[in-house]
Amino acid sequence: MRQGGSRREGILGRLVGFPDRRRIGCALLTVGVLPLAWACGRDEVALEAPRAEAAEPPAPPGRWRQAPSSEPQVGLSAEQLAEIEDLEAIGYLSGSVLASGRTGVTVLDSERAHPGLNLVVSGHAPEAYLMDMEGRILHRWARTFDSIWPQLKVTRKVRKNGHMWRRAHLYPDGDLLAIFEGIGLVRLDRASGVEWAFGENAHHDVDVGPEGRIYVLTRSARLVPRFHPSKPVLEDFVTVLSPEGDPMRRVSVLAALADSPFASTLDRARATGGDILHTNTVELLDGSQTDRSGAFRRGNVLVSMRNLDLLAILDLEHEEAVWALTGTWRAQHQPVLLEGGTMLLFDNAVGRPGGSRVLELDPLGGEVVWSYEAGPDGRFFSRCCGSNQRLPNGNTLITETDYGRAFEVTADGAVVWEYLSPFRTGGQGELVASLFEVVRIEPGDLEGGWLSRNAAP
Repeated sequence: MRQGGSRREGILGRLVGFPDRRRIGCALLTVGVLPLAWACGRDEVALEAPRAEAAEPPAPPGRWRQAPSSEPQVGLSAEQLAEIEDLEAIGYLSGSVLASGRTGVTVLDSERAHPGLNLVVSGHAPEAYLMDMEGRILHRWARTFDSIWPQLKVTRKVRKNGHMWRRAHLYPDGDLLAIFEGIGLVRLDRASGVEWAFGENAHHDVDVGPEGRIYVLTRSARLVPRFHPSKPVLEDFVTVLSPEGDPMRRVSVLAALADSPFASTLDRARATGGDILHTNTVELLDGSQTDRSGAFRRGNVLVSMRNLDLLAILDLEHEEAVWALTGTWRAQHQPVLLEGGTMLLFDNAVGRPGGSRVLELDPLGGEVVWSYEAGPDGRFFSRCCGSNQRLPNGNTLITETDYGRAFEVTADGAVVWEYLSPFRTGGQGELVASLFEVVRIEPGDLEGGWLSRNAAP
């Protein structure tokens, strides 16, 4: 753990460019003797167990995904169509190698931890729950894929992603948005009734603007000749929905980069095809930092592209990238622009020695002003996913997805709250469900007293 101000770390913060045009915004995890090879976002998984009873995580029947894109694929070969099907089936395994036998809230420093509720999204089931600081579940939302999209036929690829939610967003009135990875987005009421469903390959992340508009990542696997003449690519989009779930706009992240001063950031992936971007975050900017740069104007969106190690801000109105930044981070997730003008970032550090990190940096110069790395036990790493949230008291809430762990640290790196997922599988419970995200919720942000009137189902 390090902290400090205005320190440049190696080539961190290599600014890709900053033209101000007045419209500038899993791996091999080895614990003990049970290695699990997890290629993040791919189909293959290899599990070697020393005992017969140490089985792979069970996949519930009817693990579904969205049917292939409805966009016509005219004149493509059988090989290209097969590649498209494989790309649209990209998802996540529901278990990782477990580092500890403890479960639940294992650390609670009531004086230093920021009080509140915790919204939990886990890979064990299509559900989310709200729990208190001691780990008591206060409310739960749950809805199966086939009860939302019963018309979608079951295929081999469909089974991958329908058994869990990747991300959730809680409204003050108890409604919930939930993403079935690569399949769709659903809005539930507080009793888990379906208000509407949007089944167009939503994935990874969703944000909601103050006027109720919804910003969600979607994707389509198809041939994009301007990028590659023969290999299909997985093209990511920022899709804007009305509060009722009706599509209003769709902006290609790939085209926004290709048509901007930052087109060279695509050079390293131009010859490969496939999942070239792996966009994993979308955050709507509120305009509070516009005085620092036009890039941060209201209505622009901040995105993260894991496979390019790239952060960018997109102007949705002009469908163009207006800011981009690379650094020493690798395969990053969850960039968040903070009130003071700095940016928080989960650095997965894939392919680099050492563990993962959470960085706070100056987005204009790339300088690191604070970071959290491995604690005294020497363990902090998530090859896939991961998230971070700056809390009102200055602490940082971190989700270490692969190990099913969430924890809160102070500015000097002390762990003052920790939660370990209780969802286990395998012959001896040695596998833990991926903990996609834990978000701290202010109780005062929930309206109407609905939580106190509803016991957890």
